[in-house]
Amino acid sequence: MIHFDNYPFIDISEVNRCLLCHDAPCTASCCKQMPVGDILRSIYFSNGMGAINRMDGKTCATCEAPCEQACVLNQHTYPLPIKSILNHLTEGSLSQYEALTSTADMPDISTDICGVKLENPFMLSSSVVASNYEMIANAFRAGWAGVSFKTICNFPQHEASPRFSTISNHANAFCGFKNIEQLSDHSVDENMEVFRQLKAEFPNKVIVASIMGQNEEEWTTLARKCEEAGADVIECNFSCPNMENDKLGITIGQDATLIERFTRATRLGTNLPILAKMTPNITDMVPMAIAAKRGGADGIAAINTINSITGVDLESLVAKPEVHGYSMVGGYSGQAVKPIALRFISDLGHSEELADMHISGMGGIESWIDAVDFLALGANSLQVTTSVMQYGYRIVEDMISGLQFYLKAIHMDQLKKLSGVARKTVVSHTQVERDTILYPHFNHEQCIGCGRCYVACMDGGHQAIAFDTKTRRPKLIGSKCVGCHLCRLVCTRSAIGVARKRVIPNQA
Repeated sequence: MIHFDNYPFIDISEVNRCLLCHDAPCTASCCKQMPVGDILRSIYFSNGMGAINRMDGKTCATCEAPCEQACVLNQHTYPLPIKSILNHLTEGSLSQYEALTSTADMPDISTDICGVKLENPFMLSSSVVASNYEMIANAFRAGWAGVSFKTICNFPQHEASPRFSTISNHANAFCGFKNIEQLSDHSVDENMEVFRQLKAEFPNKVIVASIMGQNEEEWTTLARKCEEAGADVIECNFSCPNMENDKLGITIGQDATLIERFTRATRLGTNLPILAKMTPNITDMVPMAIAAKRGGADGIAAINTINSITGVDLESLVAKPEVHGYSMVGGYSGQAVKPIALRFISDLGHSEELADMHISGMGGIESWIDAVDFLALGANSLQVTTSVMQYGYRIVEDMISGLQFYLKAIHMDQLKKLSGVARKTVVSHTQVERDTILYPHFNHEQCIGCGRCYVACMDGGHQAIAFDTKTRRPKLIGSKCVGCHLCRLVCTRSAIGVARKRVIPNQA
């Protein structure tokens, strides 16, 4: 069995302690001259095959692990067990995955936006990460195929400080991210000069010009100026939730008439492909996307951020982020919104009226696995912001190689063959089979006896697990089990699998 995300013999909880340092001291100290920091980052982002490839056949078996002494965690708690992690990565796995981790005959992961070629599907979405020449040039050099430039407009921006808040896990990784930021704070002329510079230096990279007008004339004029400056695609921002003017952004995206009108105005100014960027702050996105198509859009970009409040400061009792004693509802992004984004991508893909429309998917993309999810449900290109804000442009390396290794493993030679393959598996509630049970199966060799499965099943399931406190081993009570698989989800060691076949309950 190929473990696409990572390998069962690696303690991922230890890898997740890695700080993903800039100019990693562990790399500088490696006596084998391995890119240790990059290897750990590959594992962190579920690219185990990429990590093995980076090791280039080297091992740490006889090494004294100077990388662990150099680890910055050594100054505060205890270092990452780097030698153990890398040894576990190669021992017993290198021969198994050697053919897959070779970079020979790698699949073609190029795609396009309505005929505009992308060398890979990964672009930066319209935000602070794509807001000036220096940043975008660095992103292009890192491997990003394109950018959706931070939304260009003709009116001044008045930003708040601070403007971000998060919901984080115990390792301080963002689960969800709230922003109350608006649009580009540079003039239209300044941004057009950036387009010209970028196109001169990076002619094969794709520039998507995100625009927002206050009226039809502005939508037309902005589109024309962006095309003249070298943009490849126009993206109509119908969905920013943070606008100071409540007649713009999300307000447009919730009104099919306005979407059609302003898309049509944009089409008057350009012959370039047009993407309409949709708001998720609506029950059904499909009618809004169809309105954009009527207006002349060639594709849909989805989703923008979700209206949110991330919490309240426990000392000031003011909602976050606090700005002079107040806050506001803001746009929520990051891993937490991915399931919502995938639902909208699936909805768009199921619409026959939108069958010929390009879908540029976004919302919680952090790794190549997230990319596969979006692509398999119908996205044709991908956009990323929040994970870049936390980890930097460098994450695209593992997105690219992880996606390539995965496609190679499943014998798919072109990325385009992946688009939409899982769409047909999403069916209505009445079409899901409900007469059999797939029971969980306990692997006692892998189980460490924590009892989390027992607690979860007792208090949140169907009391279908017994737990022997002497042997510290769980046992399934088949007569009570309904096959919900909560136990599998809470297991910290992947020690609970599934039975070989489904059974009819009364015949179990």
